Amino acid sequence: MLEGFDSATGRVLSVIESEASFRRPVTVAIDITTIPYYGRTAEMPMVSGTKNGEGRAFKFATLSVVGRNIPLVLAVEPVRESSSWDENPPNQIHRVVRRLLLRAKDHVPIEMVLCDREFNSMRVFQTLSNLDVNYLIPKRITSSEREVIERMDEDDQEVAVETASVHVEVGSHPMRFLYIPSTGGEGTTVFATNLRVGTDEAKTFCRRYSRRWQIENEYKSIKGEFLAKTSSKEYRVRLFYFVFAVLLYNIWRLTDFLLKVGVDGEMDYTPVLTAGECVELVASPLIPPD
Repeated sequence: MLEGFDSATGRVLSVIESEASFRRPVTVAIDITTIPYYGRTAEMPMVSGTKNGEGRAFKFATLSVVGRNIPLVLAVEPVRESSSWDENPPNQIHRVVRRLLLRAKDHVPIEMVLCDREFNSMRVFQTLSNLDVNYLIPKRITSSEREVIERMDEDDQEVAVETASVHVEVGSHPMRFLYIPSTGGEGTTVFATNLRVGTDEAKTFCRRYSRRWQIENEYKSIKGEFLAKTSSKEYRVRLFYFVFAVLLYNIWRLTDFLLKVGVDGEMDYTPVLTAGECVELVASPLIPPD
């Protein structure tokens, strides 16, 4: 199923291969989305608990193009986590990241990877470094970061950059922790990156992370406009529906991109073709005549 999706993605990208408006290398975002599950969890190894510990859901990871570019999903990966009702091994999130990136890099060169705090892991950092891509990931604040923030407050510093290094069984590399004012209110946000970023440029550099918000709108479109409804407990059915919905999303975004190219329009994120209009165009040849 995933091989079929990768093949379809390659065909989508081949249509715009010569278009200068599709900028390469690309900035991508990796995230995990959930599809709620309300049945019994017994003998359901692919159903995971949600963050609040109360819900149950199927989980899928995606890698998507973000920024001032055509938003496309380049890779999809099932997520299997350890839960209280099964004997699954703990989730190795860095392996999910690696599989996503390897498939995506078969299609386009990747410059920057953006992830949320769920991917704050030394193994994830090293996996990205091993695959020769840059990353920008917010870090959970622990006692070490609190000490730095306290020193910043004492010295009346707004921004700080701390050098560090990653050492895991699959390699090592130098990195930096960037301390900048939080955009969501008071306090300090800490980002991890493998790029050489100085104090003077830290705030500007971290603004790149705002591009990740596009993936949230992407999930809303995929699950709200393209995902078929089903009560099936079979994971392969759930995976097929999600992968097919992502493919429909890519077709929509490709069609919108080509429309903009055709009228020499501005390549912004807002589509000129709605998702509903795209669904009608795709479905109309499938509806048998009266």
